[in-house]
Amino acid sequence: MKIIVFGATGNTGKRVLAQGIKMGHEMTAFVRNSEKLYDQLGEHSAKHVKVIVDDIMDPVSVGEALAHQDAAIIAAGHAGQGDEFVRIVDNIISQCEFQPSFSGRVWLMGGAGLLEIPYTELIGNNLPGFPPEYRNHNRNFERLQQTGLDWSIMCPGTMIDSREYPDPVHLHVTTEILPIPIPETIKEYSEADIAGHLFSRLQELDVAYDDVAICMLDHIELGGAFKRKRVGLAYQSDITVH
Repeated sequence: MKIIVFGATGNTGKRVLAQGIKMGHEMTAFVRNSEKLYDQLGEHSAKHVKVIVDDIMDPVSVGEALAHQDAAIIAAGHAGQGDEFVRIVDNIISQCEFQPSFSGRVWLMGGAGLLEIPYTELIGNNLPGFPPEYRNHNRNFERLQQTGLDWSIMCPGTMIDSREYPDPVHLHVTTEILPIPIPETIKEYSEADIAGHLFSRLQELDVAYDDVAICMLDHIELGGAFKRKRVGLAYQSDITVH
């Protein structure tokens, strides 16, 4: 497939590029700095990537880059950028909508705070104590809900360089809800206590960048199981506890 990655020199984007090359996809990188990209990829991998150096806020450049692509993975920006982050995402989504030769498949990076907390009608980002900048992910999620595109939003916890868990473990994938077991009694907690419970368990949501990248690339086809869904990831042990 032809896949374009926005934010291709970031921690997530560069892994998506590398894994996509391994899988045999035709990868395109949309970047501000080509030298940084080539340094990261190395000479061999760089030969297998089409590179577009342009302004991610320029609608024309983004629209042209999306022409004839089968999928777009948006790993550009971060919640701490505030309105700029929201504008970056809105511009790319808008051009995905406007570009007639783009297939319509989009992955966007979000965070675990976007996922529903079981037994409640809450998401982490709206709880007291969660960094207010995380609500910029809420705004991007709302933008996706307004579009007719075939989108998914990846909602990992803290991403780490590599798995820090001994084998055997497997990646547990959920849609819409947090991927860790939550006690039903949580519905009786105050919002502050729910937040405290989640903060105490943040490490359970650590996931390796490569596993995030592979999950998106494994579900890159149109009309897949994750169409118009939030996706959560966590590791679970394969060892049965008696």
